[in-house]
Amino acid sequence: MITAIEVLVGFVIMLGMMAAGIHVAVAIFSVAALGTLMYLGTPLLFSFGDALWGTLNDFILTAIPLFILLGELLLRSGITERMYSALSVWLNRMPGGLLHTNIGASSVFAAMSGSSVATAATIGTVALPAFAERGYSERLALGTLAAGATLGILIPPSINMIIYGAITNTSIGKLFIAGILPGLALAGAFMLAIMAFSLLRPGVAGEAEPRASLRERLASLVDLLPPAFVFAIVIGSIYSGWATPTEAAALGVVAALVLAAMNRKLTLSMLHECFLSMARTTAMIMLIIVAAFFLNYIVGILGIPHTLTQWVADLGLSPLGLILALVIFYLVLGCFLETLSMMIATVPIVVPMVVQFGFDPVWFGIFLVVMMEISLITPPIGMNLYVVQGVRGRGSIGDVMLGSLPFLAIMLLFVLLITIWPGLVLWLPNAMG
Repeated sequence: MITAIEVLVGFVIMLGMMAAGIHVAVAIFSVAALGTLMYLGTPLLFSFGDALWGTLNDFILTAIPLFILLGELLLRSGITERMYSALSVWLNRMPGGLLHTNIGASSVFAAMSGSSVATAATIGTVALPAFAERGYSERLALGTLAAGATLGILIPPSINMIIYGAITNTSIGKLFIAGILPGLALAGAFMLAIMAFSLLRPGVAGEAEPRASLRERLASLVDLLPPAFVFAIVIGSIYSGWATPTEAAALGVVAALVLAAMNRKLTLSMLHECFLSMARTTAMIMLIIVAAFFLNYIVGILGIPHTLTQWVADLGLSPLGLILALVIFYLVLGCFLETLSMMIATVPIVVPMVVQFGFDPVWFGIFLVVMMEISLITPPIGMNLYVVQGVRGRGSIGDVMLGSLPFLAIMLLFVLLITIWPGLVLWLPNAMG
């Protein structure tokens, strides 16, 4: 029987390989192969081919390239710029002005693309020129872009939720609907914080925005119809029972193609760029997933979840104590690892253990996604920090980091909220049956 110390040594070796710059998939597979050779023998290692085919033949994983393509089409069809302008008409009179538009636009784009990095790059490109002209606190503006973009993996559809559901055999439909209320609640918390900052320190919000007339507001709603249409197609088809998440993603792509054609943006060169970006991202993700599935297979055979569960029980940790330990664990890990790598490397080991402690896998999926969100703005590796700084193109990344700190604190409090009140996550999926 493998011991907890041996498991931890293997995990540290895997993280060390990642920190040394070795590709995530190679690091995960190497540890799985080492464990197989040491404890199970060479013949089982050759079963990796079967695991590879079984993983890549999973219908649900087809949703990943489709959602990536959906985000690329929306990005290049001009829908996002119009959406940002329309939201600014409705939100810019609140204390904080265009800072609220960053959060609102990030939430809407997240509901279409499923990617935080794509959200940060897209909304940042559209928003940053407007802030430079109006005297806003640059740090706070950068912070709202980096933090608001994290909603891309919480508000459905979410690529991270698809991967979590595929690895843990958790209903992706339930994960999607479980992310709606927490996503909206977190976006609302960000906006309340912006209002508080703006009222306490009026200078951070820059010049007051001109008030739009009712006619202008109503006219702007036309530009919110395309994202609402895509969201309704994707999410509505899933919860009406008309389509699986993969089929819903395909419907979303068709809708995005129609919208791009209506905007006269649908060209061969545009499609070439979309498909090329989709292929690159999908190849990277699928390689990691294949390695993670093999690790998951070996972890199960070796009985590692039972070993770790017993070890944690021997430490005397309560279920709440376990969650607190995992919060600290993911905070530290998020300082050194990229989000997807961190999630895929830990899910096969952590999820069986928390389920043994009585936690709902759907609730834990949302908890894990929020922790992944936090890692996106945690220095020094936080991906959104670098994306926003890259779009900014000048100054120090320290400005983005400092601007994100208040929102980082809000997200930690949000983790505490869903831990104390799990109904915020589970009410909708339970109501849907």
